[in-house]
Amino acid sequence: MLTSLAYTLGGAFTSDDGMTSISIDEPRPIGWLRGAGFDLGFIAGTTAVAVLSGALVVMDARLFLPILMLDLWLLGYHHVISTYTRLCFDRESTTQHKFLLLWLPVLVFGATLALAMGIGLWVLGSVYLYWQWFHYTRQSWGVGQVYRRKSGGLVREDERLTKAMFYLLPLWGILYRSWQAPEMFLGLEVRVIPVPGWAVDIVAAAAIATLALWVFLRAKAFLRGEGPVAHTLYMASHITVFAIGYIAIEDVTYGWLVINVWHNAQYVLFVWLFNTNRYSTGVDKKAPFLSWISQAKNWWRYFAVCLAITTAVYGGVSIFGPYFLALGLPSLIVIYLTLNFHHYIVDSLIWKVRKAPLQKTLGLSAD
Repeated sequence: MLTSLAYTLGGAFTSDDGMTSISIDEPRPIGWLRGAGFDLGFIAGTTAVAVLSGALVVMDARLFLPILMLDLWLLGYHHVISTYTRLCFDRESTTQHKFLLLWLPVLVFGATLALAMGIGLWVLGSVYLYWQWFHYTRQSWGVGQVYRRKSGGLVREDERLTKAMFYLLPLWGILYRSWQAPEMFLGLEVRVIPVPGWAVDIVAAAAIATLALWVFLRAKAFLRGEGPVAHTLYMASHITVFAIGYIAIEDVTYGWLVINVWHNAQYVLFVWLFNTNRYSTGVDKKAPFLSWISQAKNWWRYFAVCLAITTAVYGGVSIFGPYFLALGLPSLIVIYLTLNFHHYIVDSLIWKVRKAPLQKTLGLSAD
């Protein structure tokens, strides 16, 4: 339907100099990553589930624990494990990422344990509060850049404005959380960076102003028949989720749930998309298992395998973790946060859109 709409709009709008901007023969690209079905689920579907999750726990706090458990098992743990389909599901990847697989986890665990024993568990909760915010924001920016490149050159606002609009809203959110100064986050003691109210107000005003300007320019682009549909939808989801998760919902943990569900669901789908594109020509003899489950028709096998590994790994941590309590620490917290922190570092290294191999797999233009 959206494709038909693009064709219709193609003959309806003209540019400022009177020349036809779009013709029926040359429709403007929608900019989907895969297709309307996948992308609307990736953008609108994940946003709806995230916002609904937040709304439910705000209305009834008793729903928080069951929704959190579903989020962690089906999405959160799954999204951490899905990273390993890029690291060690084929010999080439295992060789390429040997340091990330073998040595980095040891280093991260050592640093996490040292912080907990040397300073206190509160420092882990505090680091997580800020690092997860940065990680979610950076992933969202990366996905937005993929959609920009898919737009066929229709994203024409000044990049400085786009970046300001994109980052000021999350900055407003984390400053607001710091100003709130919660003592607990996800059941962990936290200590926040002191932030005065006037600093929050200044950033809020700047965020609202840049957002208003961006919306105005994007509306003008659509009126000219040159609006990038998919990129605009994605940016709208970013704005919606960060505004609700960090500002509209008063409780820091409930707000985090909104961001976490959205982030996890998108990550799981994006990694599947990457693997499906990577093996779009069929089963690869160099990676027979991964390439087989990554065939589009085998999508249910792919998710079943990842979910099974997720259950085994995190189930094992839950069962055997308490046996290490002799360390004198609630070791499960250290182990879980080690997995998260390792995941954050790995993600920052393997998902750089500017790298040519990643661009090729995702079908992006090099710019």
